[in-house]
Amino acid sequence: MAKIEVGLMPTPPDGVELPKKPLATFRWISTALALALVLWSVLQIDAKWSRLLDAPADMWTLGRLMFTNMEAGKFGELLGKMWESIAIAWLGTIIAALFAVPLSFLAAENLVGRPVAWVTRQVFNILRAIPEIILALAFIPIFGLRPMAGVLAIGVGSIGTLGKLFYEIIEGINKGPIEAADAVGASRLQRLRWGVLPQVTPEITSFLLYRFEVNIRASAVLGLVGAGGIGSALSQALQFKDYGTAGLGLIIVVLGTIAVDTISGAVRRRIVGGATTSVAPETGALPGVPSG
Repeated sequence: MAKIEVGLMPTPPDGVELPKKPLATFRWISTALALALVLWSVLQIDAKWSRLLDAPADMWTLGRLMFTNMEAGKFGELLGKMWESIAIAWLGTIIAALFAVPLSFLAAENLVGRPVAWVTRQVFNILRAIPEIILALAFIPIFGLRPMAGVLAIGVGSIGTLGKLFYEIIEGINKGPIEAADAVGASRLQRLRWGVLPQVTPEITSFLLYRFEVNIRASAVLGLVGAGGIGSALSQALQFKDYGTAGLGLIIVVLGTIAVDTISGAVRRRIVGGATTSVAPETGALPGVPSG
């Protein structure tokens, strides 16, 4: 049998030259710039990289101090502080949603004009650029070292992120329901009620719950500056070298965050995926629906 050779590219005819492969100039330049940025960052921070060799031993010593001297009598107090952090995160998320949801409709170019959308998006960008801890430091002189400062810091700080996510969801909706609402003479409010909200509500609710999970971690960090929650207890324990209390509080933070993430994740999957239905194998009917 004759041997058949199959090449990846056909051989050009005699006298015909294939064009040379273009140089990946942009790729090489971007790679060089990225490496230069990394090198500049390493030199700029003036880190003592030799300390990395001693870090494992230091972490082991700190962990031994934190998790071998825990006092069970402080479990109830720390658990209450963790619940306070969850409450701060939840109230802050609700406050952010009250502002982010209506503003996101003003930031979607498929619903309003481009000038209005651009102005609203800049508001989101400004709010998203300010860290929550800076907002907490601004609210503490007004409300004192109380959870209210943490609630408002998380609420204001979450508006920008939620608004951006929400208007991107709105801009990705199907235009069919909106066109159908316009065809029957619906008003602008009816357009939103019947053409937009049914499409975006599941995803908006899912992102809202996800932001709540993120805000739980943020509320624990804000407690370090006196904005309430378990972060305040951890900060005081570390300040007075009460490592046993700090270790117990850290365990409660981890377990509490995992529990909330698990429950919130299940709710988000239920909202996005919907209820699961099974079909009876004998009759082919849905459970609970009479056949015939």
